[in-house]
Amino acid sequence: EQLLEFMHQLPAFANMTMSVRRELCAVMVFAVVERAGTIVLNDGEELDSWSVILNGSVEVTYPDGRTEILCMGNSFGVSPTMEKEYMKGVMRTKVDDCQFVCIAQQDYCRILNQVEKNMQKVEEEGEIVMVKEHRELDRTGTRKGHIVIKVKAKEGSVLQKSHSVVDPTFIEDFLLTYRTFLSSPMEVGKKLLEWFNDPSLRDKVTRVVLLWVNNHFNDFEGDPAMTRFLEEFENNLEREKMGGHLRLLNIACAAKAKRRLITLTKPSREAPLPFILLGGSEKGFGIFVDSVDFGSKATEAGLKRGDQV
Repeated sequence: EQLLEFMHQLPAFANMTMSVRRELCAVMVFAVVERAGTIVLNDGEELDSWSVILNGSVEVTYPDGRTEILCMGNSFGVSPTMEKEYMKGVMRTKVDDCQFVCIAQQDYCRILNQVEKNMQKVEEEGEIVMVKEHRELDRTGTRKGHIVIKVKAKEGSVLQKSHSVVDPTFIEDFLLTYRTFLSSPMEVGKKLLEWFNDPSLRDKVTRVVLLWVNNHFNDFEGDPAMTRFLEEFENNLEREKMGGHLRLLNIACAAKAKRRLITLTKPSREAPLPFILLGGSEKGFGIFVDSVDFGSKATEAGLKRGDQV
């Protein structure tokens, strides 16, 4: 696992999936060239492996006089094919103690070609919008199936299609990383509200929202659009009489609550309050904000539905 973690940082392995890196690590051989100026490969020499530089650098001198420097993390050698390939140019070490990992051509070809067979591409209107990889996640073979490894940024249905026992942490991973490929959290919020209307997806959508509120409440704080999303979602739970889920949502929001001081000034004594209150001593409850007028000074000041006064 330590070797796998180290290889993950090298450019040669950057575009490979974790399962590919794991299989390559299992068959790689470590090699060291102690002296600078040592010829590693001659021009026209048959290649029999794929190699990655771990330490040091090498220089390739081509027949036309051009030179190229390869450094730590760069790769050289065969392509993922069993056809014979030959070195172009002479490769020499530039420094002492050059270190490499080498993978035999047969192993390299087998692993990368097997991966291609395990890939499933999802197309819409002739465009690839998602790539899945078939994996076995335990030695018994009971947990196996396709896991999403690539997806088009706007392919929102990835949330709907991907969560399964094969990849049980997909939702958590998505909520942690979506900021890198979506411009606004409301892109996710709108999809969740849309899917909530489908009874077959309702429980799954509710689980996503609860995880989102519990783990990433900062996405909702200070964002009026996301606050309205939560209010609309809460109303949907009430409408569908999902009392248990509604209590869980309220508990999650209450756990993230913070004491705040908000100052509001009315234009006159007779002017109505830009929000509605519920509760009070006569009902045996505290006083809570039931709703806030959209676009009002109260909204701008950060007053939200559910705030206790």
